[in-house]
Amino acid sequence: MPINVKLDDLLYERRMTLTELAERVGLTLANLSILKTGKAKAIRFSTLEAICRELGCQPGDLLGYEDE
Repeated sequence: MPINVKLDDLLYERRMTLTELAERVGLTLANLSILKTGKAKAIRFSTLEAICRELGCQPGDLLGYEDE
């Protein structure tokens, strides 16, 4: 898929664990892990909003596009 998720990079930059982010946004660790590994097929705007709020980023910081 040409859409890639840069969640791992953002967490590293902010010195935050996936577990901590999961607690802050109210998602399960398993669901965030699926997103982080790029296996997610979709993301709700409310989830995207919560992640961006907690990481202090824009949606474009979290998602990227690479032409195949």
